[in-house]
Amino acid sequence: MKLNKLRWLSALVAFSLVSGLFVYLLISSDQLPKTPYFQVQEPVKPVAKTTSAEEHQITALTMKLAELQSHVLRLNALGDRLADEANIPDKEFNFQELPPSGGPATETRYVSDKSITEILEEIQTLEQKLGIEEKQLKMLESLTLGHHIENTSYLSGRPISKGWLSSYYGMRKDPFSGKPAMHKGIDFAGKEDGNILATAAGVVSWASDRYGYGQLVEINHGKGYKTRYGHNKKILVKVGDVVNKGQAIALMGSTGRSTGPHVHYEILKNDRQIDPTKYVYRKAK
Repeated sequence: MKLNKLRWLSALVAFSLVSGLFVYLLISSDQLPKTPYFQVQEPVKPVAKTTSAEEHQITALTMKLAELQSHVLRLNALGDRLADEANIPDKEFNFQELPPSGGPATETRYVSDKSITEILEEIQTLEQKLGIEEKQLKMLESLTLGHHIENTSYLSGRPISKGWLSSYYGMRKDPFSGKPAMHKGIDFAGKEDGNILATAAGVVSWASDRYGYGQLVEINHGKGYKTRYGHNKKILVKVGDVVNKGQAIALMGSTGRSTGPHVHYEILKNDRQIDPTKYVYRKAK
């Protein structure tokens, strides 16, 4: 009997110890970190950094966008002026707002797969098209405002506002070789930076350096006539520009094959130089 009581007492003590240990572990678990120390953490993905090349491309893209915006502003101004001169209703040609549009839904094409380089090339192509359209609008403006080339392409007068005729057309002593040579134009001397003037209206067909001429401007006046203005210090026009009679197209200089500040003036008829003298002293219409 005493042995049975001893066994029950031993069992009760063991149960009490196990229960106490269980409670202690349960309470202690609330104070432990929720995430076990052996749990594998997901690696933190590094933030992608733009390379130097990408930064340069983004800068170039931003600059090209600004240039296109400038082109669009110039085209808008020209369009507004033409629409106003032609008395076209504002609502029909409003260059400051996008026109209302609509229609059936079409499949949207994403270009996210294009590289920055490809986008830059497309922008350059668009820029070239805008440049051509701008020149066409300027020509249209010239026609609309009564500056048609045929009305003012009559060649007359001097290509300078101040200066003097220093060398005639024909055979002369070459200033460099000292030998007789054909001079296919006439020279007007003057002060450096003096204005060089177009002697008739036309379209600029050359505006850059040319062998012998230095900085040269060539203007096409139609009907086979062209004029050339050589040795300029600075050119004020671009190829494709429409210029009016008497407009300053360059500044006098001594570039190219020259001994001092002057303008070498030529008149070409069907691509052959002719004597400009009679046109210089010709009365203006």
